[in-house]
Amino acid sequence: MAESERELKEKLRQFFAAMPHEIPLVLFAEPGRNDEFAQGARQFVRALREVTDKVSLREFTLQHELAKKWNITHSPTLVLVPETFTIHWLGAPVGYEGQTFMEALNLLGYRDPGLSKPAARLLEKLDSSREIKVFVSPGCPYCPQQAVNAIRAAVQRPDLVSVQIIDIQANPDLADQFDAYSVPQVFANGKLIGMGAQTEEIFMASLSTLEPQRVFIPEEDAEKIECDLVIVGGGPAGLTAGIYAARSGLQAVVVEKGVLGGQVALTPMVENYPGFTQIGGKTLVDIMVSHALKYVKIFPGEEVVDIRPGEVFTVTTSRRRFLCRAVLLATGASYKHLNVPGEERLAGRGISYCSTCDGPLFKEKKVVMVGGGDSAVTEALHLNNIGVQVTIVHRRDRLRAQDRLLKALQDAGIPVIFNTEVEEILGSSQVEGVRLKNNLTGKSSTLDLDGVFIAVGYAPAVVLADKIGIELTKDGYIKKDQHHRTSIPGIYSAGDVEGGYKQIVTAAGQGSEAALAIFEDLMNPYWKK
Repeated sequence: MAESERELKEKLRQFFAAMPHEIPLVLFAEPGRNDEFAQGARQFVRALREVTDKVSLREFTLQHELAKKWNITHSPTLVLVPETFTIHWLGAPVGYEGQTFMEALNLLGYRDPGLSKPAARLLEKLDSSREIKVFVSPGCPYCPQQAVNAIRAAVQRPDLVSVQIIDIQANPDLADQFDAYSVPQVFANGKLIGMGAQTEEIFMASLSTLEPQRVFIPEEDAEKIECDLVIVGGGPAGLTAGIYAARSGLQAVVVEKGVLGGQVALTPMVENYPGFTQIGGKTLVDIMVSHALKYVKIFPGEEVVDIRPGEVFTVTTSRRRFLCRAVLLATGASYKHLNVPGEERLAGRGISYCSTCDGPLFKEKKVVMVGGGDSAVTEALHLNNIGVQVTIVHRRDRLRAQDRLLKALQDAGIPVIFNTEVEEILGSSQVEGVRLKNNLTGKSSTLDLDGVFIAVGYAPAVVLADKIGIELTKDGYIKKDQHHRTSIPGIYSAGDVEGGYKQIVTAAGQGSEAALAIFEDLMNPYWKK
């Protein structure tokens, strides 16, 4: 046995040894139905059984009386601690779902949901049942956050909350039934309450009201933390800034409302980041986060809702308040939309901005990738590699991607439609086709297909900056000087939110520059001269 394997098993033994509660599991699997998923679930649980007797497994077919009692209809389904909770896992814990499954075992073994006080209070007010369905896929880094939110709710209120975690690859019929063509999506009592990752407070608020919530205002008794610097954003710029600020002697924290790593976590493959010819985006993010955690505290799943400048800044998040001397906005950028008819209406129903998250659902189906840069070509290659019939649609007469990517595209035989734009995305309840317009002839045509993937660039995430009155450039980015100072003294910026080259290494460099500038300014405040 390799040393690393022995170390892993020892860590798992220690992980389970301290748990006060046993974790009985029941697997329902029907021979000939999703056998590969059933075998994956068995292997995962058997591996755990080698290091602990806290986890037990019984297995039955769908014909068993317990399947009827617990309303199990899909194979495979794992039922977790059935005598106490109602948590069903439809699929197998592979990929990112393995992360979710281990977190679920932790929550069930300790029977402690670990919710923030505001989130727990929202659940305490529930007075009727909630049946939650979370649609996930193994390649989606956003999915664990939503699935764990649901499991926390079930552990907190087992009397009212039940959960189904549904792998869309293993259960395409359920994805069709709920038009869940992007992940994560969350339904409660049959109503859509969340698309994409949500903070636990917003998740619980959505669960309570049975409709999607976008804003959560923390109560007045939120925890207060004093520090030198609050970094808003946990992408390459924010994480690097945290490292350099801490090494300069500043007490810094990083606050991130979504997935740590930002867009990098969704990139199938990153090329030529210094030190790596090729590396998976999520792998690179994990390395960055592990490094940053040695120096700074990171607060994931928290959204900054307000910043009040002053001698001491007050930064209010969805969970607490930070009192600090400076703020760095490293909020990055978000996907640009086509802004064509049908895009908003069919969002999550065949329209996607993430091939890693949603691509597996379109295996052997026909889609278009809209865009012509590195991201569009990279994602088209990824879709092609997993068996999706993909065609690129680009408004210009040539692609803007790197030569290496263009050669890979040609070698893969992926067709490209040039000088063409999407005029409208067609379909009633899900994508059924697109109306295309040739920019040279002006003629329109219709293309039947199953999905539309969009990679046409990013828009800077400046909602917070705009709210507090920071000056923006004519292109909508944060306006800053050579020291990354914004128009409000004590507030700085770094990364994609500033514009310029959209490169990971550039964002990291800007993060380090900003952190060093902040250190120097706090030692000798320029605004007091």
